[in-house]
Amino acid sequence: MTQSLLPTEHVVLNMGPQHPGIQGPLRLQLTLEGEVIVGCQPIIGYLHRGIEKIGEGLTYPQFIPYTDRLDWLSSASSNLAFVQAVEKLMGLEVPERARHLRVMLLELNRIASHLAFVANFANSLGATSAARYALRELIEDLFEMWTGARVTQSWIRIGGVAADLPEGFQECARQVCYLILQRLDEYERLLGGNRIFRARTEGIGILPPEVGVDHGCSGPTLRGSGVPFDVRRAEPYEVYDRLDFEIVTERSCDCLGRHQVRMEEMRQSLRIIEQCLDQMPEGEARASVPRTLRPPEGEAYGRVESPRGELGCYVVSDGGAQPVRVRIRAPSCYNLAALPRMVRGWKIGDVVAILGSIDIALGEVDR
Repeated sequence: MTQSLLPTEHVVLNMGPQHPGIQGPLRLQLTLEGEVIVGCQPIIGYLHRGIEKIGEGLTYPQFIPYTDRLDWLSSASSNLAFVQAVEKLMGLEVPERARHLRVMLLELNRIASHLAFVANFANSLGATSAARYALRELIEDLFEMWTGARVTQSWIRIGGVAADLPEGFQECARQVCYLILQRLDEYERLLGGNRIFRARTEGIGILPPEVGVDHGCSGPTLRGSGVPFDVRRAEPYEVYDRLDFEIVTERSCDCLGRHQVRMEEMRQSLRIIEQCLDQMPEGEARASVPRTLRPPEGEAYGRVESPRGELGCYVVSDGGAQPVRVRIRAPSCYNLAALPRMVRGWKIGDVVAILGSIDIALGEVDR
């Protein structure tokens, strides 16, 4: 006489919104069959501030500091996506020097963001040594020297940047780039060669390329699945079409691949910064714009490649001093949408690694 197996009951477990492995207030409603995840529902809204609606009640320049709070680890990207849309509405030509300065600021922000990712990602997996490397402080020192702020700089303006480089900045930037390039090799040995780190990330959280594309993923999350999509190449802006750099991809489709993409992207960003310093033209850092901006009636979309992927801003003008509509396309929101597929079949302990590998910014998810 055979003994019938008892049916397994599903258990619903709430992970967050306050959890040490989640960078921000996010709740994951996990459905478990034993230790195995069979369902996941991300629940957002804990950080919602109505930033798009706020943008419709402010003048165009007044809204720029608010965009800093979308992705606080890379405020320049959020600044530029909005500013690009306004400049398209106005038909404004940005000076060449300002374009180079913008690219340099964007790539410094990309490095700072990726360094924060490496520290947080490794720390959440128990590799606390990586968080003790103060490389990001070197980048923030440059931000402070140039803009007066270390994190949310609000430095990109309609028509250019707020001010030109201070005296001695270029030499300091070269020294910092050289030091970071040397220290990245130490990061590789510290993490990439660590058997425990690899066991927690290699082959974990598979995101097939077709699934990433279907969900609208972008940035290192998508390029870690072998899809070479980067806005800097797909639709070049500023001076990216004149710079020599590679689009980094990994075909492993796992947590380790997404980590490795960011590590190599920092090296490519250093290449871009060096080229901007070498090719920096003379001229103005900002075009002449009216004190009160009233773009012609119309609509425009600005898009940039932020550290997390394609960041876009859609702006509608009725000819007044305030936009009629502001709509933000945030890469973290789309990357997070693929999380249920990525965690299905893995265990609770893997969720922190998988979520950490897509490196979301909750400020741009909720908006």
